[in-house]
Amino acid sequence: MKKFIVSIDAGTTSNRAILFDLKGKPVFSSQKEFTQYFPKSGWVEHNPEEIWNTTKKVLKDVITKAKKLRGEVLAIGITNQRETTVLWDKKSGKTVYKAIVWQDRRQAEYCKKLKKQNKETLIFNKTGLPIDSYFSGTKIKWILDNVSLARKLMNKKQLLFGTIDSFLIWRLTKGKIHATDATNASRTMIYNISTNKWDDTILNILKIKKHILPEVKNCADDYGSTHPSITGKSIPITGVVGDQQSASIGQCCFEPGSLKSTYGTGAFVLLNTGYKKIYSKNRLLTTIGYRINGKTTYAMEGSIFIAGAGVQWLRDRMKFFKKAYETEKILKSLKDNKDVYLVPAFTGMGAPYWNQNSRGVLSGLTRDTGPKEIVRATIESVAYQTHDLFEAMKHDGLRPRMVKVDGGMVMNNWFSQFLSDIVNVKVYRPKVHETTALGAAFMAGLKIGVYKSLKDISKNWSLEKKFAPKMKNSDRKSLLLGWSKAIKRALIN
Repeated sequence: MKKFIVSIDAGTTSNRAILFDLKGKPVFSSQKEFTQYFPKSGWVEHNPEEIWNTTKKVLKDVITKAKKLRGEVLAIGITNQRETTVLWDKKSGKTVYKAIVWQDRRQAEYCKKLKKQNKETLIFNKTGLPIDSYFSGTKIKWILDNVSLARKLMNKKQLLFGTIDSFLIWRLTKGKIHATDATNASRTMIYNISTNKWDDTILNILKIKKHILPEVKNCADDYGSTHPSITGKSIPITGVVGDQQSASIGQCCFEPGSLKSTYGTGAFVLLNTGYKKIYSKNRLLTTIGYRINGKTTYAMEGSIFIAGAGVQWLRDRMKFFKKAYETEKILKSLKDNKDVYLVPAFTGMGAPYWNQNSRGVLSGLTRDTGPKEIVRATIESVAYQTHDLFEAMKHDGLRPRMVKVDGGMVMNNWFSQFLSDIVNVKVYRPKVHETTALGAAFMAGLKIGVYKSLKDISKNWSLEKKFAPKMKNSDRKSLLLGWSKAIKRALIN
């Protein structure tokens, strides 16, 4: 009988389930998009019930496929959009408000208030994170302050908080398990990454009661089993990792100094720093890379809020093309960018700027500017922002020599080459593109003994294509100068 591991990849715009064989090769996948809600400027929400229903649907699809292949699903791994916040009633299971998405900026003013109260150093030292509405803590506070039922339930010890992984685990186990992993916990701004515990001081500042929080486990751990009514038979959930850390695991970045960059809805650069926490002096995040058998490996991260989401905007809002893959042809049709730059600050700017009030800027327009130039400017912006993150890492004394890339955007060869040219290092694209889902599958397999160690997992990584810098230094400098001028226009104090 064939053996499989299923990975649930609960993303920002869609949910997928992928069936992997034990060598980490994807055999079958099912995907369903869900609705994005933008109730006010800078606000982004999801319907948790739609997230749950799409997850059930794709999970059912891959389990059915495994049966058709006469195979057995040994375990489930979950990876998820991080920071997105859900609160629900412990008794009824009903959510008290929509999921507030990681991109949401509604707590920008409250974050300013916290900074004025001189809380930034305290929070940064404990969590490795700057004060920003990106993280879950301030989102929890907003729901507690604005949804009367939420505070009422919290005071009755009947309220639960979770990031999407916790919410799905709770639903999959029919309310038996309320847990998260260390990587997701480390993105809440209420978790102490040194003590590996929820932080009482920060919880008091935000007026959040500890009993609503999930138990924090290792990435490869026992998260209970699915209820047979959902998956036909009970399947153990043995791996949970936040999406960016999961991609790093899927890329086998297990050595200190190894680096991956994922280009999905946003773009995220993660650098393994081993057992050592390195606090950035250049506004990068210190975070938990993974925790296995109680041992924490740390990472430094730079977050770009808009990458593939920019392509989605060009497709759905601007109607410049019908399918994302059409962009490569558009990019190749232009000799240069004609000095057109787009700063995609649609939901503020992430690292290394951390400017919550920035909004998108399109500059360098002439009468000759058309959709092609705007498409190119949007896609080029992702490489420029990656360059800015690499520069911040260099100033922290970390010099990346190569980067492993993944995510939908890197299937575009033009973009992968341009990225290599702009960051001026080699870019490696793996054979298995689904590295985010793969990381969670590896963790699920590690827990049940399919893989004996991280070294054992590493044997499954293989290269598909390598890109090396080809651009003249003078051309690179000229493009980056134009980008820095555009960035200055976008940054609002």
